[in-house]
Amino acid sequence: MTEETPRKRVRDPEAHRAAILDAARRAFAEHGYDRATIRDIAARAGVTHGLVMRHFGSKEQLFIAAVPGPRDLADVLPGDPATLPERVAAAFVERMENADHADPFITLVRSAPSREKAAKLYDEMRRASLAPYLTAVTGPDAEERVDLLAAHLIGVTFSRYVVRSEPLATMSPERLTDHLARTLRAILLG
Repeated sequence: MTEETPRKRVRDPEAHRAAILDAARRAFAEHGYDRATIRDIAARAGVTHGLVMRHFGSKEQLFIAAVPGPRDLADVLPGDPATLPERVAAAFVERMENADHADPFITLVRSAPSREKAAKLYDEMRRASLAPYLTAVTGPDAEERVDLLAAHLIGVTFSRYVVRSEPLATMSPERLTDHLARTLRAILLG
């Protein structure tokens, strides 16, 4: 009779966190916020429910961490203020075009009008995104202009990626980026 050596547990908090976030993005995109469960996300990530909760504390906090937001702006915001609208437009279009309509943000926009919890999550994400933009956008009305930026991008997200309104839905990504850059220029640089 052979004895098996007990398997050593691998402790890699960063790898677990990355796996959880990846699983959460997929689960939220597939099922929406309301129907995605921590247990399903944990199973997809190959971790326990408790580990998910230890890393993120709640489903809401996991969702906020999983949805692209302020941390994605670190590469976009620094640089010449005169080219900020083009950088924001290009980053937005690239993200949405590559999401294959499976971005958790699209799911949130889709469900926000009909669900109080989703609307509250959207507002938390909007507020979290204000701070990074306010490092790049200055002036006495900077906060208002940044909020207008968010509203404009939400509208584009809803029209192009949720309800797929024409002609916006079939516009080429390059043309959309050009249009967005012009409108964002007016908002951000006024």
